[in-house]
This record gives sequence, C-alpha cells and structure tokens, in this order.
Amino acid sequence: MKRAMIFRRGLLGGALVGTLALTMATRAGYESAQYKVIESDGRFEVREYPDLMLVTTDSKMDSQGRDGSFMRLFQYISGANEGEQKIAMTTPVFMEGEVGKSDVSMGFVMPTEVAAEGVPEPKDGGVKIRKRESGRFAVIRFSGRLDSRVAKEQEAKLREWMQSRGLEGESTAEAAGYDPPFTPGPLRRNEVLIRLISTSTTEAES
Repeated sequence: MKRAMIFRRGLLGGALVGTLALTMATRAGYESAQYKVIESDGRFEVREYPDLMLVTTDSKMDSQGRDGSFMRLFQYISGANEGEQKIAMTTPVFMEGEVGKSDVSMGFVMPTEVAAEGVPEPKDGGVKIRKRESGRFAVIRFSGRLDSRVAKEQEAKLREWMQSRGLEGESTAEAAGYDPPFTPGPLRRNEVLIRLISTSTTEAES
C-alpha cells in the first residue's frame, strides 16, 4: 500500500515537473514584447514600453477568444494576409476592455522584424493593424485563469498600489496573457496593465 502511494506521488510529481518544463519551454520559444522595468515591488512593476505594432480584432469573448477571435488572429499570422506571410507567434496576447464582455479588443504583438519591414494588411475585414503607443505602465502580475472577475480584482489591487505610490493612470486597463490554453492555472502568467498619466515619482527614482 505504502509502495503504491509512493509510486503515485512519484508519477504526480513527474507530471507536474513535465508540465512546468513544457510551459517554460513553450513560453521561451516565443518572442516577447520588450520593456524596461523602471520600478519593481513584488508583483507590481512600472514598465516603459516602446511603440508596438499589433494585429487586433474586436469582439465579445473570453481570454481564449472562444467566439473565434483568437482563431481570426491566428489565421492572419498563418498567412491570411496580403503577402500570404507566415508570422511567428509572440507574447503576450493583449486584451483591452473587460475580459469576457463585449467591446473587447484582442491583439497579437508583431515580431520586431515584421514591424520594422512593414506589417502586411489582413485579408479578413474583422482584423486590423494598429500601433500601441509607447509609454509607462503600472503592472500587476498573477497566475490562474484570466476572466472578468479576476481581472477586475487585480485591477483594484493595482490601482490601490498606484495610489500608494502617487501614480496617476488612465481610467481603463488592459490584460495580458502569456500562455497557451492547455497551461494549468497555477503555471499561467497573466498581467493587468494601466497606462500612466503622471510618472513624476518613477522619473525621480530612475
């Protein structure tokens, strides 16, 4: 009995390690949007992002785009564009608006090389190209499943931290997810970001 229990625990431990290794390898295999950390405080950061080119689609969806949003963007990078160009997947997937509700924009970040050479126009009228303007953002990082309730809770924590630091942000927030749908909740990397209006505190510290 004891030997069987040890065996089961060993299998479970091996499965967890394997899942973690697969998650880390998958995440490391993607180009990620570059940023500079201005301030770090546990799960909170102030980051400076450069201009980013995004391919986006607007829709009512959850964090996996189960109404087809994710697939529209995936088809674009798979060649459904004017140059029939295959474009590498990147991280994170940005979501502006209330995750799981209407009027949400999901966006894939274009790789640095593609952005520099010129982003091909989409063939699907529901897919758009737009620039995410550079700037400083307050960010909170968390694991688990990303949905409207969780995003709102994390946004509230982020705004409370911002207030303690004397930082003023825009009224809207965006979410970011870094992992494929098969990734277990505890291993996921999610973020909520708020664009800063006033950065006097961080400018003084940097």
